[in-house]
Amino acid sequence: MPKRILEGVVVSDKGDKTIVVKVERTILHPVLKKTVRRSKKYHAHDEANAHKEGEKVKIVECAPKSKLKTWEVLPKSAS
Repeated sequence: MPKRILEGVVVSDKGDKTIVVKVERTILHPVLKKTVRRSKKYHAHDEANAHKEGEKVKIVECAPKSKLKTWEVLPKSAS
């Protein structure tokens, strides 16, 4: 099964080797039939501490690295 890849914006880089990425998606409201934006935050592993707040990054699923981290940042060359 292929790994999921999500794209989002870094909202926090305060943790050591950890960033928080906000991913937005659009859904169609079931009753109103209107497009609604939904967002979710993911903790991602950033080995080199290379990414800063406000940057757009791609994250990919991985084996759990800690209690909250099950995603890791794709290297800039791969994205």
